[in-house]
Amino acid sequence: MELELRHLRVLCAIADSGSVGRAAAVLGFTQPALSTQLRRIERLLGEGLFVRSNTGVELTAYGVEVVSQARDVLSRAEALGRRHGNGSPGAGGRTLRLGVTNTPVLPDLLGNLREGCPDLTVSVCSVYATGELLRLLEAGELDAALGMDYPGLPLRHSDALAHRAINTVPVFVAVHSGHPLAHRVEVPLEELSEDTWFVSSDDGVGWPAAFFDACDAAGFTPASTHEFHILEQLQTMIAMGLGVAVVQPTIRPVDGVLVKPLAGDPLWQRHLLVWRQEAVEPAVAEALHHHAVRVYRNLLAQAPHLQSWVARAYSGRPPSPRHAVGQERNGSVNPKG
Repeated sequence: MELELRHLRVLCAIADSGSVGRAAAVLGFTQPALSTQLRRIERLLGEGLFVRSNTGVELTAYGVEVVSQARDVLSRAEALGRRHGNGSPGAGGRTLRLGVTNTPVLPDLLGNLREGCPDLTVSVCSVYATGELLRLLEAGELDAALGMDYPGLPLRHSDALAHRAINTVPVFVAVHSGHPLAHRVEVPLEELSEDTWFVSSDDGVGWPAAFFDACDAAGFTPASTHEFHILEQLQTMIAMGLGVAVVQPTIRPVDGVLVKPLAGDPLWQRHLLVWRQEAVEPAVAEALHHHAVRVYRNLLAQAPHLQSWVARAYSGRPPSPRHAVGQERNGSVNPKG
């Protein structure tokens, strides 16, 4: 047996769906046939790529590496097929209307798309709330969007739209470097009960309710809160000791700010690509997702606080069974940081 493009598509489908059964339905296989195919691929590669969880299957560390490379190979193969105009994304000067929340992915994503899809013109619309992005997509005012959702609160939309996960990651907390808990490796959420919190406003899909639910589960209601989400000013105020905030793990803290994981990982976020199926060709959607995944993984690799968390999670305790950094799963918290 030799590794072929169809085998790479099988691996990506299983990773995307988080289930051999769901992947089989998408690919038109029976579940036993796809399970057999997966075992053959794993034997060829010499190592397991997936492990079973209570919700389906999860990528192993080696599996994350293999699937990432598989997406790259598939994208390059599709680019070869488009070289002479066969379904080229954005052929004929087409413009893609892309809506985005406050995401760190955007700058490098636009750069990668300019290189990888030179015929595609991207027009960006910056919108704070994922709920508003959904409204604009449903109304046909946007073609695609980068948004978020939450574990237990999956994104809901009409059949005119489709969505695909870019990454699922834990939410961290940013504190002043002189904070009493600054020495902790992980910060228990309940020990921040007396702090002033900066909390971003309603995003229309479950935030900040997810944050307050986590606080309630930890046994407290924040004593004082400010509604705020402008990152530069937010970090300045945290550095001054004026409060704390939950933040994305890709944040680059300024002097005077420390970023810490929350003990027990009570909050997670899922970054998503959402698009209008009639407006975005499959090849364009695949290119958008492929480049967004690569950019986000690079950002995560550059976040030392996140890498320290990963090292502890995989050596000392397993990550939450529902989620794992690096998985493109359908199924997040919107700290907007």
